[in-house]
Amino acid sequence: MGPEERATASPPLEPDSPQALRARLEETGYLVDEGLAVACFLTVRLHRPIFCEGDAGTGKTALATALAAALGAPLIRLQCYEGIDATQALYDWDFPRQLLHLKAAEAGGVGDAELLEFQLYSPRFLIARPLLKALETWPSVLLVDEIDRADEEFEALLLELLSEWTVTIPELGTLRGERPPVTVLTSNRTREVHDALKRRCLYHWFEHPDFAREVAIVRRRLPDVTERLAVEVTRAVRALRARDLLKPPGVAETLDWAEALHALGATALDAELATATLGAVLKYHEDIEQARSLDLTALLASAPTGGPS
Repeated sequence: MGPEERATASPPLEPDSPQALRARLEETGYLVDEGLAVACFLTVRLHRPIFCEGDAGTGKTALATALAAALGAPLIRLQCYEGIDATQALYDWDFPRQLLHLKAAEAGGVGDAELLEFQLYSPRFLIARPLLKALETWPSVLLVDEIDRADEEFEALLLELLSEWTVTIPELGTLRGERPPVTVLTSNRTREVHDALKRRCLYHWFEHPDFAREVAIVRRRLPDVTERLAVEVTRAVRALRARDLLKPPGVAETLDWAEALHALGATALDAELATATLGAVLKYHEDIEQARSLDLTALLASAPTGGPS
């Protein structure tokens, strides 16, 4: 286990209430409502994973980062993708080092095949991937990001791990963690995840925040941005979300746009500046072209401010 996986100091005590955890999360700059605070508290207290589902850019991945900071624990991330399997997620053997050891043993005249096999498949040659790292590291926060991009075979592997919190390695036996990591699974709902996996988890749906909360997020995460710019960027993003775009911008894009505008020295947003910086908030050519064809001055003036988009 490398130093990056170990907690560098004694972790703070687990929060004794949802309100206490909410306060800790907000200290990291991550603002949560009461429902999410309760779900996160139960995740920590009951050792149950939390399944976070919703549109991209609504803060699902950032929640895991904030929880790690709030709990004083390292964040261990597994990015899912099509075709991911146990060797990328659980463990693998360090074949080049095993080969070097084998050659050294042969040069040294080691003839005991059973001893040599025992040495080759010992923990010193085991490469712990994120799931095994999280099992071996306590405290830790495990992020399984975009589980909807993986296939059903990987879901089954993950379900087995979440059920028992053990990993069986044929050459070493069964490894059991001291305590389960705090686990966050995210999904952008590009496909439905199997009910059996969801049943192991607490569930929270992530929506775009309302106007006031989104402005507060920008102000908290980017304190150097003027209040006027934070308000106007948030209104502009909400106006874009109301259009028929291929990928409506999320909170992450609100932050990116505000940061880009601040880097240009802007303290307010106008149509000319908005047009010049659309690449910070829209990520598809078709969406940018649609935004450029609009009367941005009128669009920004009519941007909604109340309720979730």
